[in-house]
Amino acid sequence: MTTRSRRGDGRPGPGLNAVMSERRRLINLAYRLLGSLAEAEDAVQETYARWYALSRQQQQAIENPAAWLTTVASRICLNLLGSARVRRERYVGEWIPEPLPERTEWITGRPGGTTTDPADRVTLDESVSMAFLVVLESLTPAERVALILHDVFGYPFAEVAEVTGRTPAACRQLASSARRRVRAAQAPAGPAARQAGIVRDFKAAWEAKDIKALIGLLDPGATAIADGGGLATTFLRPIEGGEQIARAWVEIANRTPGNMTFLERAVNGQPGLVAQQDGVTVTVFAFDVAGGRIRHIWVVRNPEKLRSWTSG
Repeated sequence: MTTRSRRGDGRPGPGLNAVMSERRRLINLAYRLLGSLAEAEDAVQETYARWYALSRQQQQAIENPAAWLTTVASRICLNLLGSARVRRERYVGEWIPEPLPERTEWITGRPGGTTTDPADRVTLDESVSMAFLVVLESLTPAERVALILHDVFGYPFAEVAEVTGRTPAACRQLASSARRRVRAAQAPAGPAARQAGIVRDFKAAWEAKDIKALIGLLDPGATAIADGGGLATTFLRPIEGGEQIARAWVEIANRTPGNMTFLERAVNGQPGLVAQQDGVTVTVFAFDVAGGRIRHIWVVRNPEKLRSWTSG
């Protein structure tokens, strides 16, 4: 990519346009690395702040600003991931990645295509699913960065090494370890239409307060986790077991106010549900469906994580 700007009249030159056009891709990358759209936007803002802190001569000396921006953004995210565990320990209740509505911005990959080697690359759609993001939380920061940069965005290990400060061989090992852990934790998902049908049936059984039907839709070992962040009322500890979840959901239905409506919506690219009160989204439900049954339900009620869902 040509990145030098030769304008002397103060107007944005091709270099500036090229730099600013990277913003969407950087947010895509940072969201997968951090699991938070708000933190991703902050990381990208900091990346651009560092770019504009360079002198014009320094900027013009950078042959590939896109690669420079990616490296800086990834390093910022790596540092944030290193401190995330401490921040999560102070978090009230369970922490769940921030859900995204519909197909918000995750279709952009590395510019110019890629020739990376893994035959079973994680696709961009898969890499934004809630199930995938939750598994990423169990990885070390370096594993997460290596997996996302290489397997998802197609960066060679030589470039991943520049971000992590490790050798390409070490980064290859990090990605391999992360890949094994992701595979072990995730079951193959069925066709999207089948998943949507199961979520639709779950919604109908929930609204009908049909415990038997709910139990039939839930895996016996299913888990439900909620994130209120101390800002919204919800259950603080995971609910384990299909029958226990079914009874809890009927209890929720009994306490649901009359002005609450439940809608089928895509959540991080997968069939999900949202609860709206007077037209404002107050809860997002993400599902992990495998083997024809629901294995996980993630309930996000923290209003700070629902800003992209709020509608008036």
